[in-house]
Amino acid sequence: MTGWRRLTSPRPYTFLTCTAAAGALLITGCGALPGASGDSREPVTVMTWAPDGSNGPDTENMAGMTAMARAYARWVNNNGGLDGHKLRVVTCNEEDMSNGAGDCARRAVAEKVVAVVGSYSPEGHSFMGPLEAAGIPYIGGYGASAEEFTSYDSYPVNGGQSALLAGNAKQLARSCERVSLVRPDTLGGDSQAWLFSTGLKEEKRPAPTDVRAAETATSYGQAAEQALEGAGRSDGCVTTVLGDRTETFFDSFRRLEPSDGSVRISSVLGSVGQPLINSTGGRNSPFEGAYVTGWYPESGDARWDEMRTVIRKHAFGDNRIDPDDTGVQTTWIAYTALKEIVTAIDAPDITGGKITTALNRGAEVDTGGLTPVLRWRYEDTLGSSAYPRIVNRKVTFQVVRKGRLVAERKGFVDVTNTLSEASAKG
Repeated sequence: MTGWRRLTSPRPYTFLTCTAAAGALLITGCGALPGASGDSREPVTVMTWAPDGSNGPDTENMAGMTAMARAYARWVNNNGGLDGHKLRVVTCNEEDMSNGAGDCARRAVAEKVVAVVGSYSPEGHSFMGPLEAAGIPYIGGYGASAEEFTSYDSYPVNGGQSALLAGNAKQLARSCERVSLVRPDTLGGDSQAWLFSTGLKEEKRPAPTDVRAAETATSYGQAAEQALEGAGRSDGCVTTVLGDRTETFFDSFRRLEPSDGSVRISSVLGSVGQPLINSTGGRNSPFEGAYVTGWYPESGDARWDEMRTVIRKHAFGDNRIDPDDTGVQTTWIAYTALKEIVTAIDAPDITGGKITTALNRGAEVDTGGLTPVLRWRYEDTLGSSAYPRIVNRKVTFQVVRKGRLVAERKGFVDVTNTLSEASAKG
C-alpha cells in the first residue's frame, strides 16, 4: 500500500481484564478493540444507504451495497477494526425517492455518523444539504447524482457517468467508423450527447447520430431504427446509456439488426454489467461482443480477490451481494478509503471534522490497484465548472467474450482532456 502512513511502529495489541465486585464482568471500554498503549479507541459510526427495490418493480435495487457494508464491518471488526476502532455501520433504505434520500440524510445526522460511505442515490439535491449542514463527508458515492461531483463535502472514488461517456467515446473511436448514441430525452441526456460528441471529435471521428429515447418506454422500435440507420450497415456501432432500460432497447434493436451482425453494440457499466449478461444468457447473451466502458478493472481481475474472500467468509450467504455488481464494488472501494483515512488520522476518537480535514490536507488512499491512488486536495480535482470534485478521471475498456466481461485494453485510460474540453465549451 502506498497510502499515507505514520512512521511509528505498529501498536501492540493489549488484552485487558476488568473485574467488578460482583464477579469478573467486562465493563464498558473493556469491550473496545485494542488501540495504542494508554488510549481508548472510540467506535467509528458511519452510514451506508441505497434503495432495496421493495417499493415496486420500477424501483432501483442496490441492496447489495448496504449488505456489502455490513459484511465489511464484520470482517474489519474481526481483524482489529479501523486502526483499533470498532466500526459501526448504520444502513438506510433510500427507496429510490427524493423523500427517502432526505430521510436517510437526516437519520445520519441523528445517529451522529462521522461519514456516509459507499452509498447510492440519484437524489443529491435532497441528501447533500443536510450532510453539509452537519459537516458529514460523503465518501465514495456511486456517482448517480450531480451533487457528488460539485459539493465540497463529497469525496468521489470514480468519475461518474461523465467519465464513462468520455471513455466510451474513446473506446468506440478506435474501431467504429460511425456511431449512434441512444440516450435519455432529458436535459441530462443533452449533456451526455455533448460530452460523447466531444470525445469522438477529440479522436477525429465524426459526431454521433444523437438518438433521443424515453426513459420509461417499454419498446424502442423507432429509436432502434434511427440508431441502426445512423451507424450504417458495416463498421458502425450503437451505444446506449439508458440504465435499466438498456436491455429493453437492445431487445428492440435485435429485431432490426442485420443478420451478419456487422454493427457492434456498446454501453457503459451501470447500463450493462456482468449480472445483466448472466441473466440474458451468458455465452448466448445478446451482449456477446459488446464494448463496455467501466470505472474499475473487470470483475474477474485478481485485484478483487480480497473482496471476494470477505464476501465468502463474512456475508453468510447473503445473495444480495454480487461481487460482479458495480455498486458492491464501489462500496468495497469506499470502505477501503475510509480505513486508510482513519489510519492516517491515528487518533483515539474520529469525527467528521477530522476526516474532512485529513481528506482536504491530502491523505492518500491506495485501493490496491482498483483505482489510481486517490487524493482530494484542491489541486487533485478536475476543477472544471461542470465537474469540480472529480479526482479519478480514469476508466477501463472492457469487452464481452464468452459471456464474461474481460479487459479489451490493459490498464486505465485517462479522460481528463475530454472532460475539461466538454466542460469549457458546454
